[in-house]
Amino acid sequence: MIFTLVAIGLAAVIAALLTLTLIRGRSGDEPAAAYDLRVYREQLQEVERDLARGVITEDEAARIRTEVSRRVLEADRKLKAQQNGGKAPQMTSLVAGTVVLTALIGGTWIVYTGTGMPGYADQPLKQRMAEAAHLRETRPSQARAEAEAPPIPGIDPPSPEHLELVEKLRAVVAERQDDLRGFLLLARNEAALGNFAAAHKAQARAIELKNGRATAEDYATQADMMVLAAGGYVSPEAETVLERALNRNPREGIALYYWGLMHIQTGRPDIAFRVWRELLSISGPDDPWLTPVRREIRELAWYAGDNDYQLPPLPGAGAVRGPSAEDMANAAEMTPEQRQEMISNMVANLSDRLAREGGGPREWAQLINALGVLGDTDQAGRIWAEAKQVFAAKPEALATVRAAAQSAGVAE
Repeated sequence: MIFTLVAIGLAAVIAALLTLTLIRGRSGDEPAAAYDLRVYREQLQEVERDLARGVITEDEAARIRTEVSRRVLEADRKLKAQQNGGKAPQMTSLVAGTVVLTALIGGTWIVYTGTGMPGYADQPLKQRMAEAAHLRETRPSQARAEAEAPPIPGIDPPSPEHLELVEKLRAVVAERQDDLRGFLLLARNEAALGNFAAAHKAQARAIELKNGRATAEDYATQADMMVLAAGGYVSPEAETVLERALNRNPREGIALYYWGLMHIQTGRPDIAFRVWRELLSISGPDDPWLTPVRREIRELAWYAGDNDYQLPPLPGAGAVRGPSAEDMANAAEMTPEQRQEMISNMVANLSDRLAREGGGPREWAQLINALGVLGDTDQAGRIWAEAKQVFAAKPEALATVRAAAQSAGVAE
């Protein structure tokens, strides 16, 4: 309300100054006839001086006096007429000033009520940050969010056979609380059924059973199930799980996505922008978060004050990915020469693309696998050595490549 009063007050002051200017006129203004009258009187005095100095004759002085006197009379008549009619222009100025005053104040109010928020409290930066911190500290728990979450649409009803298998799996893990593989299977199957609350609890137990060997992906999967169970809300408990994932791998995609979403939900879109900007830089064309992040990040950039932000190009899709399992199966039906040629071409294409554009751990693993099939263990060993440097800071990615290198016989 203070801003509204200040805005209207400033408009009133400006309108009052304009009105006063219209009524009083410019400082030192006088009627034109008065100015002419003063000039003509000065000319009469000048004639007398010229006559005394002998510059002009008496006849010339008399003629000039007559002409100037006629002009004096005409100027005097005009001056009296202007003085008698002076009240009308003053009244016109007063009316014009009133119109200006009304237009400014009324226009200010109309524009502000249409585009502003009358009565809305001021929101300085420090206050908004404090409110966001309070919102984050006092937001609902996971249990409350799950209790209030609406049903998740789009999940097809399971078949009776699937339900029967899941029931058996539940019974097995209930009796075998140390069955790591059982809990991992249960988490995936509960999630497939839409039972995300049961899924994240099974995933949490599986993480416990790994005894400190859980990966960033394990924790990100648990957080994903928790958020889905809460209807898309990132609870304090889910935040803790996300922190564990990001502590193990700061570039874990699912964790980064939900970390940014959490900051949006707690009033810090500026932080969310920085998180999602990093996420886009590491995203692939098939990542599920790519579309929603690209759709929302421009607005987040505005909140972060980065009005010049430009979306990065979409990650390349359809690039050569190297020999797939199907390709390798088809190769088994070829002659040795045909198989050798096919695999060699695919390996060359994949190797060239990785050298030019880089790639993910699965592509590096595919390349090492293919080289192993070709019997080129020397080259496979060199690729494995390079992969260890590329993925040194990504234990999960390195483990994917290591499995391929072990299969090719070039890693311990």
